[in-house]
Amino acid sequence: MPQYTPPLRDMQFVMHELLNVVDELKALPAHADIDVDTINAVIEEGGKFAATVLAPLNRIGDEQGCVLDKTSHEVTAPKGFKQAYAQYVEGGWPALSCDPAHGGQGLPHLVNQCMFEMMNSANQAWTMYPGLSHGAYEALVAHGSDEQKKTYLPKLTSGEWTGTMCLTEAHCGTDLGMLRTKAEPQADGSYRLTGNKIFISAGEHDLAANIIHLVLARLPDAPAGSKGISLFVVPKFLVSADGTPGVRNPIFCGGLEHKMGIHGNATAQINLDGAVGTLVGQPNKGLAAMFVMMNAARLGVGMQGLGLTEVAYQNAAAYAKDRIQMRSLSGPKAPDKPADPIIVHPDVRRMLLTARAYAEGGRALAMWTTLQLDKELASADAAVKAECADLVALVTPIVKAFLTDNAWLATSHCMQVFGGHGYIAESGMEQFVRDSRINMIYEGTNTIQSLDLLGRKVLGDNGAKLKTFGKLIAQFVEDEGVNEDMQEFVNPLADLGDKVTKLTTEIGMKAIKNPDEVGAAAVDYLRVCGHLVFAYFWARMAKVALAKVDGGDPFYKAKLTTARFYFAKLLPETAMLIRTARAGAAPLMAMEEALF
Repeated sequence: MPQYTPPLRDMQFVMHELLNVVDELKALPAHADIDVDTINAVIEEGGKFAATVLAPLNRIGDEQGCVLDKTSHEVTAPKGFKQAYAQYVEGGWPALSCDPAHGGQGLPHLVNQCMFEMMNSANQAWTMYPGLSHGAYEALVAHGSDEQKKTYLPKLTSGEWTGTMCLTEAHCGTDLGMLRTKAEPQADGSYRLTGNKIFISAGEHDLAANIIHLVLARLPDAPAGSKGISLFVVPKFLVSADGTPGVRNPIFCGGLEHKMGIHGNATAQINLDGAVGTLVGQPNKGLAAMFVMMNAARLGVGMQGLGLTEVAYQNAAAYAKDRIQMRSLSGPKAPDKPADPIIVHPDVRRMLLTARAYAEGGRALAMWTTLQLDKELASADAAVKAECADLVALVTPIVKAFLTDNAWLATSHCMQVFGGHGYIAESGMEQFVRDSRINMIYEGTNTIQSLDLLGRKVLGDNGAKLKTFGKLIAQFVEDEGVNEDMQEFVNPLADLGDKVTKLTTEIGMKAIKNPDEVGAAAVDYLRVCGHLVFAYFWARMAKVALAKVDGGDPFYKAKLTTARFYFAKLLPETAMLIRTARAGAAPLMAMEEALF
């Protein structure tokens, strides 16, 4: 069975040596009292919960899956899931980054992000039950009425109740403007919702006393398209006057999807048969309100990819050091054994280092992004809030798509390290591959993320957000450009920055004449930008490691070696991607439809 060790040393390196998060957070009034010891203690305890409670349930959840009672419409989660959730609630983990006004602990979102990375490594299927609750919480904080906040936020904060995001319908996936679910206003100010939703993660389960669904639907007089969508909060059980779950609301699970992975999470078909709901925010403005939850979910899915990359790497590295097979091409490395450990073989090292570089680069990006989110939410400086909001908006599609694409590659590589043993269930590696593949379509496919990045976040504001991030790169290049030891990192970073600028301009000019040029280039473009961001953080990590590598701590030697591998073996992918992006729409659109 796979093992998991929380990467506390690397988390602490990124937070305290790379990003200096405590100094950044102390400048925010809400976190003025934060300190290194508090952060370290929380993530250490969180790691214990992930490794000792959740990880042992991962294979159980995959094998057992969820069970629907079609008579009662109730879903039973796999063995041990409910008990683990009770421990999670008892430990106060759902409340980490929630506002004390609603019963939260008020810790930075950064700390919560570390917790979720570890839980995703240990057991992604389980982690998705509480995961969406945070998005529901954020949406109601931003757009809920005072009554909705009073009713739902304390329970979501404590974890007594969980939340879901009910968007997708069978006839429309990402194109939410086509949804058909209806909401009829009632005399008491509530609404009756009728319709069907599919692919609702954690849509029904027995872990919590109530499930709070955030549902997109149309009012009777709503205009067509996405401008006619409203958001409603629809609880599984209507809330009684004393705040406890009361009468069962007619929002039922009609079926469970049988997925290729993440079997332990209930992906539900949800039927609304006149379910009672209340309007969140303004009529026909629901999509804007739901985007709060969607963006939180997109960052969360990125954490799922990061978590799987890390745990797959850990197990593959351990196996490669233990498994003996053949001799090294340069001569025996374990002459006392009948064969050498497979870690001596260059291609095994390529696969392991690819996973490691993507895990550690992804962790740096994820922590930096969450730090910007903390500053956006808590800074008293309007200019800082605006700049951080732009940076978070820019990199959110990169976090979601680049990290999950990398997870698919990394888990596949790590399964391959196991050879034939990787393809059987006992090793656990094939589950990581199956689970990771789904993350590439969650919360908007990675193509949708690419279109969002290029079309909306970059070309939509004439590159303003991209230039904001570009200034960070330019400043780093200027500062380190005279440092001879940093040339192997600074020069390719600066070169790629220039190429991204040129590529962006070229695509923008072509798109004026033919909008399909954006669609043709978007996926390649996002991956190029993902590497640009990774190159920036890997260069910064290399700088820290270079300054400390002579101190004898092998951690810094490993960090520097991984940085060199990334720049030598992974970053060059951008040359191919830039060429394919420049190839444009013609090779894709020339084929007549009838010939497909």
